[in-house]
Amino acid sequence: MSKPVRFDKKQRVVDELGRRIRSGEWSSGHQLPGEHQLASEFNVSRGTLRQALLELQRQQYIATQSGVGSFVTFDGIALDQQQGWARALARSGVRIVTELLSLQCVDETALGERVDCSRFVEIVRRRRLAEGEIVSLERSLIPARGQLAQLPERGLINDSITDTLAAHELVAARGEQWLSLAALDAQQADRLERPAGTLFMQSTRLTLDTQDRFVEHVTSLLDPAHFHFHLAFDS
Repeated sequence: MSKPVRFDKKQRVVDELGRRIRSGEWSSGHQLPGEHQLASEFNVSRGTLRQALLELQRQQYIATQSGVGSFVTFDGIALDQQQGWARALARSGVRIVTELLSLQCVDETALGERVDCSRFVEIVRRRRLAEGEIVSLERSLIPARGQLAQLPERGLINDSITDTLAAHELVAARGEQWLSLAALDAQQADRLERPAGTLFMQSTRLTLDTQDRFVEHVTSLLDPAHFHFHLAFDS
């Protein structure tokens, strides 16, 4: 009898939060209250609340961010890193072009020891505005396991890392993110068409799925003229 009770509690949260979003009470880009506040409001456990949020994410009502209350913005637009920045920008009306620079299998010993993965598929891409300005360079590492190891020959599904991972039942549920400033080396500068030594914002993100399986490690170099880091917190 306990399972239906837990389901009812979770569904009650899903239904009410979904209603607030559909009705416009919570507009696009609205940041949800913290887990503690929501769990208290609905009188449910944090575990039940998280299951409800995962269901809302699955239904594409919300998107969780890597980091607690933190996200990257592009010219003030909050970027949903779960669906991919290019897609998030496109949905916000920003015209951006993604260029695939390389797609190959590589070994990364240090990362491999950390995430228990011996080989990776490396995807290097850059983004440019429709007007031509390059604004970011991204290097993603995903596990080269099973059919994913054939990506260099097959290519990405819908030209999307997110869609490709999802097709192989790898969906990011949690992770960590680090931000710093980095001076462009010669290769990075050439790809970004900037002078070597130019300072860019560097974002490094590691994501895992609900079973704690490694999903993706991505390092992004972001033009600080457009990208900013936003952190929201409660006292």
